[in-house]
Amino acid sequence: MKKLAAALCALMLFGTAAQAQTIKDFLAAVMQKWTAPFEPFQLIGNIYYVGTEGIAVYVIKTSQGLILMDTAMPQSTGMIKDNIAKLGLKVADIKIILNTHAHLDHTGGFAEIKKETGAQLIAGERDKPLLEGGYYPGDEKNEDLTFPAVKVDRTVKEGDKVTLGDTTLTAHATPGHSPGCTSWEMTAKDGNQDRSVLFFCSGTVALNRLVGQPTHPGIVDDYRATYAKVKAMKVDVLLGPHPEVYGMQAKRAQQIKDGSPNPFVKPGENATYVATLSEDFDKQLAKQTAAIEKK
Repeated sequence: MKKLAAALCALMLFGTAAQAQTIKDFLAAVMQKWTAPFEPFQLIGNIYYVGTEGIAVYVIKTSQGLILMDTAMPQSTGMIKDNIAKLGLKVADIKIILNTHAHLDHTGGFAEIKKETGAQLIAGERDKPLLEGGYYPGDEKNEDLTFPAVKVDRTVKEGDKVTLGDTTLTAHATPGHSPGCTSWEMTAKDGNQDRSVLFFCSGTVALNRLVGQPTHPGIVDDYRATYAKVKAMKVDVLLGPHPEVYGMQAKRAQQIKDGSPNPFVKPGENATYVATLSEDFDKQLAKQTAAIEKK
């Protein structure tokens, strides 16, 4: 788990060229980007970006309060709250917190914000023990990957809906990256048009073990089923847990410069992106299998 190959894989996926030999080194290499500030902005309709330069966090404004989608590293919680305030919104109005997957870079602020707001935390049912234990699956004793444990108020499975005021999100089980990895789909207004928005959980191999002693049972089948499901979805706007997933910064620059049309509307981008994930998955599976066979 702490070997060079796994760390390099994760580094490649998160867009840094630094070399790392342990999880601690990997985190040190990406931390600057993951915790760097980024000016919050309106993505589309009632969806706003309030994350950092390297970790995506979203706020959805509804007629009955706010929905927060993920957080970032624990030390970025204050920044996220400041970003929400910069948009003229109130942290106290957060009624629901949704999780895509239970990894420390997306869960670090849950406990603090949940305590402060009394919001309901909702996550995929297979990720509940991870969130409530504050650990990484298959590597429970690795303190470098732990995060503040938090109580899950509701779990969801495929097709379950979460509604607050005038906004409804549909949960899609997309396991692999984590056992309970959950992608969320909703409709957002783009002028007079309705756009299908997908908050894709993730599909990278990252630090996961696929063979030998896999990170979680059935992980290979999980990944392949997720790729097939997401590739077949009709999506107008692809969002994800890290800005690199959908080229956020370039699109934001275009959004500021041009003013129209919204560059985040890109039908079919999900299928193209998932195809690259699937190719990388096959390569990582082959590498991990070859490494096991050499032992």
